[in-house]
Amino acid sequence: MSGVLSRYDQGPFFCEIMGRSGTPAAEHTAAIRERLAQLDLDALQRRSEDAERELYNLGITFTVYSDKDAIDRILPFDVIPRILSREDWAHLEAGVIQRVTTINLFLADVYGPQHALKDGIVPAELVLGNSNFQEAMIGVKVAHGAYANICGIDVVRDDAGKFMVLEDNARTPSGVSYVLENRNMMLRAFPDLTTDISIRPVDNYGPKLQEAMVEIAPTEVADPQVVLLSPGTYNSAYFEHIFLAREMGVPLVEGRDLVVENDRVYMKTTGGLERVHTIYRRLNDDFLDPEVFRPDSTLGVPGLMRALRAGNVAIANSVGTGVADDKAVYAYMPRLIKYYLQQEPILDNVQTFICREQEALSYTLDNLDKLVVKPVAESGGYGITVGPKASKEELEVCRANLLKDPSNYISQPTIQLSVCPTLVEGEVEPRHVDLRPFAITGKSTWVLPGGLTRVALRRGSLVVNSSQGGGSKDTWVLG
Repeated sequence: MSGVLSRYDQGPFFCEIMGRSGTPAAEHTAAIRERLAQLDLDALQRRSEDAERELYNLGITFTVYSDKDAIDRILPFDVIPRILSREDWAHLEAGVIQRVTTINLFLADVYGPQHALKDGIVPAELVLGNSNFQEAMIGVKVAHGAYANICGIDVVRDDAGKFMVLEDNARTPSGVSYVLENRNMMLRAFPDLTTDISIRPVDNYGPKLQEAMVEIAPTEVADPQVVLLSPGTYNSAYFEHIFLAREMGVPLVEGRDLVVENDRVYMKTTGGLERVHTIYRRLNDDFLDPEVFRPDSTLGVPGLMRALRAGNVAIANSVGTGVADDKAVYAYMPRLIKYYLQQEPILDNVQTFICREQEALSYTLDNLDKLVVKPVAESGGYGITVGPKASKEELEVCRANLLKDPSNYISQPTIQLSVCPTLVEGEVEPRHVDLRPFAITGKSTWVLPGGLTRVALRRGSLVVNSSQGGGSKDTWVLG
C-alpha cells in the first residue's frame, strides 16, 4: 500500500478503516483506502493545517476552564474520516433508539408511579438519593413522554469489533455542532476524498431539532415560539449554542431576556413581550430557576418551574433527566430495557461494578491496576483513573477516594478501544476513538446518521474528551 497509509500499523486493535487485526481489510472502506493511497503525507499535512486554521477563523471553538492561558481553542480536527457500513449503522441506530426509549420510560416512571423502584429493578435509594433527582418534577407530565429530547449515547468498539454503550448523556449533551462543521470542512477541503462516495447527510439536524421542539410545545399553540437558552458567552460550548440557534432558526436568549408573568414565559423584544412556548436549554438544572433551585443563580428565570408545572411551557431536556444518565444508574439499563420493553438489549453495556455495593468495592480495590474508575456524577473525563496507565501515587489517591466515598464511584474493565488512522505530528498512526450518536425525540426518535467521533490524540491514551486533549473526526455512514 502506498500513500498516507503505507507505514500505518494498527497493532492488535480493531481499526475503523482496516477492520479486525490480522484479517483482510474491511470491504466497505476500499474506496477511501484507494484515495488515501494517492495522497502524499506532506500534502495531507498542509491541507490539515489549512483546515484547522479555517476552523479557528470561523470561530468553531470551545473553552477549557482549567487552562488559564487559552480561553478559546479549536477542537482538533483529524482529516482521515471514520467510516461506518450500512449494516453497522442499522445496528447502532436500532440500539440507540431502544436505549433512548427506555431512558424516557424510566424518567416518566421515576417522576410518576415509580414502579421500577418498587419492583426492585433499580435500588430506590440510588435514584431518590441521587443529586440529579428533582422533587419539583414529581407529577409533571411532558408531551409524548419525551423527557430526554436530545440524547448523546457514547459507544465504543472492542478489539473484536463489537459495539458497546459506555455512557448515556441525557442532560445537555454537547458536540453535535462539530459533527456538522466537520462534514462541511471535509466537503470543502477534501472533495477528492468525498466525491462519488454515497455518504448519508447530516445537514438536516437543525430542522429535525426544531421540529421536535415544536412537537413538545403546549398543545393549544398553533405556531409555537421556540428559543435556545444559553448561560452566555463564557460557557465552554457557547459556539455550539450560537450554531444550533442559527441551524434551528430560533432566537438565542439568556436568562435576563426572559420573564415569567401569570405562569407564562415571555421574551423581551424591541416590540414588547413575546410569548415563549418551548425552551431548548443549555443550562444545568441548578441554575434554571432561583425560586426552586439555587437562589443565587443569575443565569436562570425566576418562576420558570411554575410555568412548566402549569403546562404553559416545555423545557428540553426536561428538568431532572440527569438521574437517568448517572453512571451508577447506567449499570441497570439492560435490566430496565427488559423491564419496560420486554426486549434484550441491542447494544450491551460495558461490564460495570457499582462501588456502593461491598462485593464490587472489594473487587475494585483488589484490581485497581486493571480497571477504569469513574466518579458517577462527573463528565468531560474529569476524575477518571485508568488503572493500567496510572502511577502508584495516582492509584493510592484513587484507593483513598474509593474508601472515603464508595457510592460516588463505579469501575469498569479496560476496553481495548478501536482505533482509526490519525494524522499526528506528520505521521499517520492508530489512535483510539469512541462515537457519540445524537438522538432527537419528540413524537418519535430520530438518530443523526453517524455522530461525533472523538479521538484520543495522545499515543496510547484512552481518554477522548476534548477537555483532556482529544480531537474529532468526520463520521461517514455509507448510504
